Amino acid sequence: MAQIILKNVTKSFNEEQVVKGLDLTIKDGSFTVLVGPSGCGKSTTLRMIAGLEKQTSGEIWIGDTCVNEVSPGKRNIAMVFQNYALYPTMTVRENIEFGLINKKVPKSERKTLISEISEIVGLTEYLNKKPQYLSGGQRQRVALARAMVKKPQVFILDEPLSNLDAKLRNQMRTELIELHKRLGTTFVYVTHDQVEAMSMGDEIVLLNKGEIQQVDSPMTIYQDPNNTFTAEFIGTPAMNVLDYEKVRTFLPNVNLQVGSIGFRPEYVTLSQTVHQDNHLVLPGEILTRETLGAEIIYQVKTGAGTCRVKSFMSKVEFSDRVYLSVSFEDLYFFNHKGIRMRNISIGHKPLVLEGV
Repeated sequence: MAQIILKNVTKSFNEEQVVKGLDLTIKDGSFTVLVGPSGCGKSTTLRMIAGLEKQTSGEIWIGDTCVNEVSPGKRNIAMVFQNYALYPTMTVRENIEFGLINKKVPKSERKTLISEISEIVGLTEYLNKKPQYLSGGQRQRVALARAMVKKPQVFILDEPLSNLDAKLRNQMRTELIELHKRLGTTFVYVTHDQVEAMSMGDEIVLLNKGEIQQVDSPMTIYQDPNNTFTAEFIGTPAMNVLDYEKVRTFLPNVNLQVGSIGFRPEYVTLSQTVHQDNHLVLPGEILTRETLGAEIIYQVKTGAGTCRVKSFMSKVEFSDRVYLSVSFEDLYFFNHKGIRMRNISIGHKPLVLEGV
């Protein structure tokens, strides 16, 4: 196991800087997920840790060693890619064993390692098969087993589930979480899928345009976002963030020095009457309704903007006139640069935003 530290790490391709002064500590034994939109720098950061890309400036430490000049093969890191990178002419056993042979591990030790790891990832009965006869999930297990037999300090996983279907992806998420608990090794996982990030990581690093937006536990990053980017990226559906200039027209008795107001879709109550005290209330009209089994996602047009509402019980219909009620305690405030503003008070009377 090993802690990873990045000190003011940058990376440029030609004239474009894709990673900008990254300062990050990945805790020893953690399951840390780097997440963000395409082009945010997450995979580049992962590749710099692995040594597959050379940072333009800054330092990368793995454990007590600065690895700036250490080759990938000597960093004691194992990587798992989204395309599995298996040798098609080799059996599962041979794929797992290949790296051990290159390291000149004795045959008896190789046999023991392969047996142990195959049992952990459920591949024992497939050891003599070639990759073409395996399912996507089984191939991914082979890639994991090949990494595990090296007994590395750090596992690096670059979108390893992106080629799997939804059902198998959910299954493999659970298996990876259990595997991490069993091994206790540092996992660094890259994904663009915030659902994967929230469900798998014990710490999330959210990146955008080469810069860290927030580093926190899944629930902290969800409940206490630092800025509008975090608020709108984490959560399904995303947080509603309304321009305060559009809101204040309906708030003649309230004068806030804020840029925008946000609230989570699941914190909204839909009703056809106004009866909520200490709530922000917006009259609206149902635009769309998406039924997802136990929950329903509504899009509602209001005078302050279109809002998303996640409801578990409401049965309002299209074009129904409704009221969205949000407790004052569930409102988030951001300045004009999108930075979270805490300790904002708006009094104790309900705010009713009239007009659609």
